[in-house]
Amino acid sequence: MKEITFIHTADLHLDSPFLGLSHLSKDLYSRIQESTFTAFKKVIDTALDRDVDFLIIVGDLFDGEDRSIKAQARLRKQLERLQAKDIAVFISHGNHDHLSGNWLTLDFPANTYVFGERVEMIPYKTKSGITVHLYGFSYPERHVMDRKVIDYEKLAGADLHIGLLHGQNEGEKSQHHPYAPFSINELQQKGMDYWALGHIHKTQILHTDPPIIYPGNIQGRHRNETGKKGCYEVKLSLQGECQWEFIETADIRWESCLIELQQSVSLTELYTYCLKELQAQSQYDWQGKLLEIKILNAEYVSEEVKQKFENGEFLEMLQDQVVDERKFVWPYAVTLEMKRTNVKNIEYNESFLKMIDQSADTLVHSQAFDEAISGLFSHKYGSRYVEPLNESEKEVLSDEAIALVIQQLEK
Repeated sequence: MKEITFIHTADLHLDSPFLGLSHLSKDLYSRIQESTFTAFKKVIDTALDRDVDFLIIVGDLFDGEDRSIKAQARLRKQLERLQAKDIAVFISHGNHDHLSGNWLTLDFPANTYVFGERVEMIPYKTKSGITVHLYGFSYPERHVMDRKVIDYEKLAGADLHIGLLHGQNEGEKSQHHPYAPFSINELQQKGMDYWALGHIHKTQILHTDPPIIYPGNIQGRHRNETGKKGCYEVKLSLQGECQWEFIETADIRWESCLIELQQSVSLTELYTYCLKELQAQSQYDWQGKLLEIKILNAEYVSEEVKQKFENGEFLEMLQDQVVDERKFVWPYAVTLEMKRTNVKNIEYNESFLKMIDQSADTLVHSQAFDEAISGLFSHKYGSRYVEPLNESEKEVLSDEAIALVIQQLEK
């Protein structure tokens, strides 16, 4: 059976900052900072090991508009490994790495094809003689709100047709902005054999015939990006059959766990519960883990012990137990939470919390956020120690603010 094989990945966010982590050793900090590059190397290793025909990257190769020369150079180095084995690469840029930024750029190697700002078709012929048409576009600027899906038109002359689209399914709720919105029905009507999506940092299979797939990002970047992260190997036959396999690439996972208290506990007992949880979480052969421990039913914790949580001593005590090794488990946060049933009007509060999430998301991407923190940068002394915040840093601050609101509501 004649078929093509390719890797579908998206949202690399190379050189992404990791924020909100404290007391890390030098080795652990270095490994976390390297994790996006480590994850992308695993993508390339997989492409080489499985001898695929080509690699597809659907947007957001870099984390921000200041794409560093280091990140570009290391991306190019990995793409050159594919070039040496005659494996092609197809790239569309997304909202984080759009085409209109003022940055110095390194040219991609000759095996790499980049889509322009308008939807276009790039033809490709595999080593086995199968012809493929790939369709896509790169974001000309950060905010693309148009229904770009309208501009995708299947062109005759190929055995297989693949669409690349960095955007959001309008039928799904998401914390991401609704860039380049589309509906599943619209994609189905385009007659593609496979839709390679990007933008949403969570693996989602929206449809199977044809396959419409988000691979998610290759490495979680903060506490809201928990669980497995990776890419897909896709096999697509001339008969229309398609198989896909998820390949985990993240060097470090973000996870959270819950310890539910049933009775009053001492400091020693609480410490022992947390140590057991850290040991239980250390199950992976090659991954590190960044763990948030949530302790439910805080009414069973004395005020003296709560103070150790509030001043950070309890967390530091746990972190001192972590050994710098390949499969470390690093507790980055330990929180006390009241029992959910103690919150009155849960239905109302859930609706209220959704409104908070939406408001915070809007604030992060508006001028109001910059105005709110402008005093930091104009302060006579404080301005010496602060630098402009990128989007990831703003999102972390937003998450922490939401957590604080929820904590006060529960009280």
